[in-house]
Order: sequence, then C-alpha cells, then structure tokens
Amino acid sequence: MVGPGPRSTISCGCRRLRCRDAVVTPRGPTVRVPASTANLGAGFDVFGLAVSLHADLGPGDPPDGTQRLDRHHPASIAYAELGGDGPIWMRTSVPMGRGLGFSGVARVGGAALAVATAGDDPERAVHDRSGEILRVAAHLEGHGDNVSASLYGGATAWIDGRVVRLDIGPHLQAATLVVWIPTATTSTDRSRATLAPLVDRPDVVHNIGRAVQFALAVERDDPSLLAGATSDRIHQTDRLAVVPGAAAALEAGQEAGAWCGWLSGSGPTVAFLCPSDAAASVEWAMPSDGHTKLLRIDTHGTHVV
Repeated sequence: MVGPGPRSTISCGCRRLRCRDAVVTPRGPTVRVPASTANLGAGFDVFGLAVSLHADLGPGDPPDGTQRLDRHHPASIAYAELGGDGPIWMRTSVPMGRGLGFSGVARVGGAALAVATAGDDPERAVHDRSGEILRVAAHLEGHGDNVSASLYGGATAWIDGRVVRLDIGPHLQAATLVVWIPTATTSTDRSRATLAPLVDRPDVVHNIGRAVQFALAVERDDPSLLAGATSDRIHQTDRLAVVPGAAAALEAGQEAGAWCGWLSGSGPTVAFLCPSDAAASVEWAMPSDGHTKLLRIDTHGTHVV
C-alpha cells in the first residue's frame, strides 16, 4: 500500500549543507562528477539527466575516511585507459545498484581524473578532452545515455554515438527532483535480460511521440508539456513488475502533483520532476519501504573542484 514515506534531506552540493558533497581538501586535482537518471521514460537508451548527487575523485593518498580504489574498480580501469598511473580514491554520495548511474559516474570520474592529472591546467584539460573522456566511459559502460549526462550536466540525448545537449531553462532549473529509492537493488544486465527482443509498431510510435514531447518540454522550458511525456511502452512495464511498490509509487507521485515520473535507469529508483511547492506532497505519497531524496538538476557536469 502507498503511504507516507520517511522524511528526506535535500542533497544538492550546496556549501550550506554538512553533506558528503562538501569540498574535500585536494591532494592534486579533484574531479567532481554528478549522478544521473537515464531513459526518462520513453527515451530508452537515449535520454539522461544529471542530478545533484556527486562523487569526488582524486589521485594519491585518500583524504581521511575515504578508501583507496583497487585496480579492478570501474574508476581505476577508466583512469588507466587514459594513461592514469598510481592510486586514486573516490568519495561519493551516489548509491550503488539503485539506478542512479553509479558505474557511469565512476567511469567518467576515472577518465576525467586521468586527463586532469596529465596537464598544467586540469579544468581546461577536462573541457578540451571531453570527447576522449566520453569515448572511454561509454565504451566501458556499454551505453552512453548516463555517462553523457554525468559528463556534460543537464539533459542530454545519446544519438548514434553523439551527444546532443538540451538547454535547461529557469523553470526546470528551479524544479525539484524527488527520487524514491527502495531497499531492493537491481542489475542493469539482469534487467535488460527481462526485456522482449521485439517491440510492436504501435508501442514504438507511442514512444517516439513521447520522446519528442519530452525534448520539446525541456527546450521550451515548458513544464506543462511534461504531462504524459515520460509514458513508456518499451521497457518500464517489465522492469517495474520486478520492483515491489515501484508501479504504485510511480502512479502515486504523479497523482500527488509531479509533472512526470519514470523508472530511473534500470531501477529500482523511481524519479519525479515536480514544482518545488509540490515536492513535499510527492515525497509523502511514496511507499514506506525505502527512502526519498529531494534533488536538483545538476547543470555543471564533470569539473575540477
């Protein structure tokens, strides 16, 4: 049954908050990477949106309370792929296995850190070599929708190996992202294995229309166009069925005032875009088997702190 969920905290990278996203003391260039929510309903393997949960990565000895990564970690592999050498560390508020792009964050961060440590101007190096960072991260991840958002920030579309960035206007910049994170975890590979190999033509047409609608809503900064824009007939129904409470959460959040909602990545997290004055209602409509976070769209993308 859908009922009041636990209270959440806003996690937005703000310096006013005593949170994991606070700036760490660097021992070399420190790279900050936002998490992502991908697919956004109808944009399966295409759309990504950066969110205000972050990971910091740096070279050498880790800050107090931060573990050094072993060479098998996704960030370490990406770091080595672009010529990085030696130990690295990562401090993160991005949960693993929850559909918020943890592995993509790690791979973008490792690749970006290798670039940042190789030049005299780390920030410029990350900017100028963003194409290389994207290539490595997308190759290791196996798809580019989530890594594109984590690298460039804001809303992105991954189209045949290219990234198209969608402008985020003031209305959506002020919006709240409510994410309900159930206690279950998911595997992207196992989740993909549940999807049907063929899709009916009416379902494809449905998704094309909704994906265009979502892109127009973002480009026009018009939240009224978001109603129905994340309706999906290709992947969400099968994936929602294996996460207890997720389908009910998706319905309840939209009834409580969210502009739209979707299964984040392969799940189990369910995400909503809503006006800030509706965030509390959406939050309290979530099932109690999990917790919620109130986030923002991250428009900075990967950068050197």
